[in-house]
Amino acid sequence: MNMRVFDRPVYLKESRELVREITCLEDAIDFLEEWQQRDRDIVHDATLKTCYMAWDGHKPIQVARDAIRSFGRMKGILMKSPGIQPWMIRSRSGGGRVSA
Repeated sequence: MNMRVFDRPVYLKESRELVREITCLEDAIDFLEEWQQRDRDIVHDATLKTCYMAWDGHKPIQVARDAIRSFGRMKGILMKSPGIQPWMIRSRSGGGRVSA
């Protein structure tokens, strides 16, 4: 088992139509590294530092997850877990329909 995987994903809004699923420490670091340079601040720096410390084993993975989640909340981009859509569920073979 990969010890750098979050117990639950964090969903962050990247653009108007795009929500990014952060499932592990690597995803969180990539997201923060891609953050616009002009929009970086002390919150961004602290979150990135926390993620790198977790990567190096100096902080628990849950602390990094909490940090990226707090970052998303503070920036107004934290999204709730998306609901299950009907197309996401595999139907049983046949689906109970009888051909004519």
